[in-house]
Amino acid sequence: MFSPSIEILNKYADVLVNFALRNGKWIKKWDVVFVYIPESAKAFYIPLQETILKAGWHPIMKYMAEWVAKNFYELASNQQLQFLPDAYKKWEIESKTHHIDILAEMDKHELKWIEPKKIMMRIKANYPYKELLNKKEREKNFSWTVGLFGTPAMAKEVWLSLKAYRDQIIQACFLDKKNPVKKWKEINSWMIKEKDKLDKLQIEYLHIKGEDVDLNIKIGKDRRWKAGNGMNIPSFEIFTSPDKRETNGRIRFNQPLYRYGSLIKWIEIEFKDWKIVKASAKENDKLFQDMIKIPWMEYVGEFSLTDARTSRITKFMWETLYDENVGWKYWNTHIALWKAFDECYNGDISKLDNPKFKESIGLNTSAEHVDIISTTNRTVTATLQDWSKKVIYKDWQFTI
Repeated sequence: MFSPSIEILNKYADVLVNFALRNGKWIKKWDVVFVYIPESAKAFYIPLQETILKAGWHPIMKYMAEWVAKNFYELASNQQLQFLPDAYKKWEIESKTHHIDILAEMDKHELKWIEPKKIMMRIKANYPYKELLNKKEREKNFSWTVGLFGTPAMAKEVWLSLKAYRDQIIQACFLDKKNPVKKWKEINSWMIKEKDKLDKLQIEYLHIKGEDVDLNIKIGKDRRWKAGNGMNIPSFEIFTSPDKRETNGRIRFNQPLYRYGSLIKWIEIEFKDWKIVKASAKENDKLFQDMIKIPWMEYVGEFSLTDARTSRITKFMWETLYDENVGWKYWNTHIALWKAFDECYNGDISKLDNPKFKESIGLNTSAEHVDIISTTNRTVTATLQDWSKKVIYKDWQFTI
């Protein structure tokens, strides 16, 4: 079985710890880093632990056995699904300053036969704690990142050898470079300059036009664009959280969505005024319909574009972390339903502690965030505050 070398794993750990966590800024000695790592990524456990220790921080490593999620959802009663130990969860949130999630699965379809309503019930129960973390992040007292560790099951799902799958990870994260952290800082700097240009335009509306999309989204003067900063490795997207109250038009997604152990294909959505009025999927439509019944799911929480000049991902991985950043001859646009990003609000962040204020500015709230991706060509035209128009994205590149 192919396995990354210790040199590659050490470089990967260096990127996640010394770049991705708040882009290496305001991290203080003796910070506490929680790491969630599944059994199938066992080889990555020691490199991550060692890198955190060498940085002078406290690692708290949570090693998760396989099949735990499946077993829980099969056996848990409604009461158990809704139970979360309040004191423990609040202690965890209060204690950690950083968090690293490693994605690795021995079975991509582990939850396929679980009733979606059980998973939704668990998500709803966790919502208050996610909001507490959001508040801590807004106050710049918490940062997080996510990385991928390839497994045979994940590679098989997209008809790649394990070596080819892991080579995508190595290439996407610049682990083949002598100094990946330096390379990430260069990419990050370029993306931030592009997003700063978008902020200066003061965009009111976006019109996304292409063979599978004709969509109008309100951005508004109280929004800003975000890019890089280490949240997700890799990340080449430039994104914002629009005003959920003004979304009109249609969009079809040519890339599949993995959710709760199932593959949802060929999603089509139509928005009118502010929410979904029509939606379907050609495969696993029932699951998709259950998802959009969740409160606030019918609104847009994110709009994102990836520039062709950045990403080194050349294969579809059927893993959102990578597919929302795919490069090569595709590149992508994606929107997310449910949760918006608080950091995209360009104002007094303390006001976001009030849910009614979030509602008043059209910033969507939810316990979940679901990215749906399309890689067909499109042109994005901005309507500015003076009502002039400017093409900001065409042929997979920003034009600003």
